[in-house]
Amino acid sequence: MTLAPGTRLGPYEVVSVLGAGGMGEVWKARDTRLDRIVAIKRLTQHSERFEQEARAIAALNHPHICQIYDVGPDYLVLEYVEGRPLQGPLPVNDAIRLAIQIASALEEAHARGILHRDLKPANVMVTPQGAAKLLDFGLAKLLDADADVTRTLAGTVMGTAAYMSPEQAEGKPLDARSDIFSFGAVLYEMLSGTRAFAGQTSAQVVTAILRDDPPALQAPAGLERIVRRCLLKASAQRFQTMADVRAALEQLAAKPPDLQPSIAVLPFANMSGDKDNEYFSDGLAEEIINALTRIPGLKVIARTSAFAFKDKHEDIRRIAEALGVTSVLEGSVRKAGNRLRITAQLITAADGSHLWSERYDRELADVFAVQDEIAAAITSALRLTLSGASVPLRRHTPTLPAYEHFLKALYDSQKRTPESMERAQKHFERAIELDPQFALAHAEFGHLFYQFGTYGLMEPREALPLIRKEARRALEIDASLPEGHAILGTAAAMDFDWPEAERHFELAMAHGAVPPRVHLYYALYCLLPTGRAEEAVHHQTLGLNEDPLNLAARGERAVCLRAASRSAEGNDELRQILELDKTFWFPYFMLGVNLALDGQFEEASRLAEEGYRIAPWFKPIVGLQAAMLKRAGEMDRANGLIEQLRPKDGYGDPIGPAIFHLLCGELDATADWAEKAVEQRQLAVLFFLNAHATALRSSPRWPKLAKMMNLQASPVVEQA
Repeated sequence: MTLAPGTRLGPYEVVSVLGAGGMGEVWKARDTRLDRIVAIKRLTQHSERFEQEARAIAALNHPHICQIYDVGPDYLVLEYVEGRPLQGPLPVNDAIRLAIQIASALEEAHARGILHRDLKPANVMVTPQGAAKLLDFGLAKLLDADADVTRTLAGTVMGTAAYMSPEQAEGKPLDARSDIFSFGAVLYEMLSGTRAFAGQTSAQVVTAILRDDPPALQAPAGLERIVRRCLLKASAQRFQTMADVRAALEQLAAKPPDLQPSIAVLPFANMSGDKDNEYFSDGLAEEIINALTRIPGLKVIARTSAFAFKDKHEDIRRIAEALGVTSVLEGSVRKAGNRLRITAQLITAADGSHLWSERYDRELADVFAVQDEIAAAITSALRLTLSGASVPLRRHTPTLPAYEHFLKALYDSQKRTPESMERAQKHFERAIELDPQFALAHAEFGHLFYQFGTYGLMEPREALPLIRKEARRALEIDASLPEGHAILGTAAAMDFDWPEAERHFELAMAHGAVPPRVHLYYALYCLLPTGRAEEAVHHQTLGLNEDPLNLAARGERAVCLRAASRSAEGNDELRQILELDKTFWFPYFMLGVNLALDGQFEEASRLAEEGYRIAPWFKPIVGLQAAMLKRAGEMDRANGLIEQLRPKDGYGDPIGPAIFHLLCGELDATADWAEKAVEQRQLAVLFFLNAHATALRSSPRWPKLAKMMNLQASPVVEQA
């Protein structure tokens, strides 16, 4: 029988579809006898053995297990649970609380001789009240049943690849310790937002499970120890029972781990009465951020996120909560001639109390000493223990005139308009002229040329030698400068030299604190294009831990999520960005293209219209809007936009036309424009091919494109 709304299965009336999986379809239904809503799982595979086990599971009675009410000829009747699937990253306390609930549910099942065998975030529902409900014992097995049932079903290993234990992946007999391994993988993802074992195909994931240890967690040491013990390859070395896991988590919850000291430095208020001095007050805060990042044990929020609260006069405690920090530094600067008055206050996030405050009346030339004094005072106030005799807070002390031009360059480059970026170029040139040994100025100047290519102000292949020149000069002066290696890694990616890109990004992450930009660019320009989308998501998450309100980076994480076959998560991320800033054009574009590719044209058209209204200069949005208008039959408007996409004199962005032809189903024209993007060294083609134009990878045009980018020509296989 084909199910549809209104279909009757005995006393149950089908209401609507809820989802589908490897073992069957799930429908919302009404029990007409009791007038209650239930969930009906229609099984695609059924056996007497399965029915016996389903009846045994129905005997489970636990507040964190979805109940089985009834068993039909080819369906199960389940408790209907409202909520959303478990998704990380979660705050540590929330993760521990939910983990204890999941562990207790599995403990109850194991005590009755029942394994779950398919534990994963999608099978854990979080209710509106914040409670975990363990779903889908569809692969569950009685511990004393025939071992063959554990191993295979229809010739395949049972379970979801990313969360299988090593013994499950090898088709060996299982016991409770297999669920413990899967629990560790779920807890890892709850804390990090990324899977413990990465890979683009099931085979790659299974290989990682059998061979690799997951990347380090940014979590309290005690909690990370629990996760890693669950994930040990040998079952004899793991926790031996879920009761042991639950007890370890409850002990941790009873004595919460000390929070890692963390700080956000807000933009200093410009008290000079001259708005032109704002570059200096912003620059002072940014330099303090840079100094603090070199202090071991201190998490420092990056400029992009800290400056999101500029001029908003928000309560300090709300800012701290949004940024996830234990303390906030705020201050003001008054600059008059060669005199400075700087005030700074360090505030505790928990109650808004002042930990430390100071006022500095100094000569302008003393600004570097003041920055270091503030960093030292914060170190003392937070009672941080520094490793080694001293911590170098400054790589190079530039000349004061060079420093002022450097601050003006950074200030202008942040605005990302053609006019402001041209001003930034002049200031960088002047700063380097005044102080040729200013390595960071060279690196940031190289980054500016990268932005010129990214935003269409210069053809990328013309920007490439300028990027390399400045980055190499930065590294000649300071061979370990992370920013210099990150820019050279990006330049190597523009030339599709993946080994060289990998080498420079590894060097950028080799010493001390890693700037968030390094993680973000490594994900986008090395991991994503070379088929390591899950690793890319992981590094995006690491970068965003210290830059949580960097909306552009969050949008780029959504690109990586879609490439990792996690489209729903990526779309949720894009919708959250729009809730935070309805004027930001990038999520309108990304979400609009995603939905159009998935056949949701009505919402895609609405997003395209709004995105084009905000950023008509951004050619990919023009391509999206033109395609939606053509599909709707509005050819006059569509033709006007198509004309905008045609290159005029000079450089024309090829991604806009590529988007248009892709959404019109014209793969050959799409490939033509993708080839132009590759020839021009436009890095956006990497996003386009990995997140949107995956259809090209199974077309006859892909081998040539892959060869042009030094990539494997095999088509993408979506991860299970």
